[in-house]
Amino acid sequence: MQYVDGFIVPVPKKNLKAYRALARTAAKIWQEYGALDYRECVAEDVKVGKWTSFPRSVKLKPGETVIFSWITYKSRKHRDRVNAKVMKDPRIANMDPKTIPFDGKRMIYGGFETFVKL
Repeated sequence: MQYVDGFIVPVPKKNLKAYRALARTAAKIWQEYGALDYRECVAEDVKVGKWTSFPRSVKLKPGETVIFSWITYKSRKHRDRVNAKVMKDPRIANMDPKTIPFDGKRMIYGGFETFVKL
């Protein structure tokens, strides 16, 4: 079954254009190294929940929005091989964390095995 890396990221709305440019570059890099699919989605119908929600998960601040992203791979082994190459690529490795258009400290991410696919 396929393997998926999932991400939730808070992005200031004023930085969406810069974030989109970064995401397009990242998508190209991941796909060059073999990722099957790369998606970045901006919140459109995401309400603050009473106990939990996408906005609460990233401690969303005024003027920010939530980006929900995923990258799909053939398997966990495939993901590990692809990510090892991506992290060595100078387009990623040389990024300055101080200049990225989002707060990486509030990013939530993880790897997931596909459980159900129809």
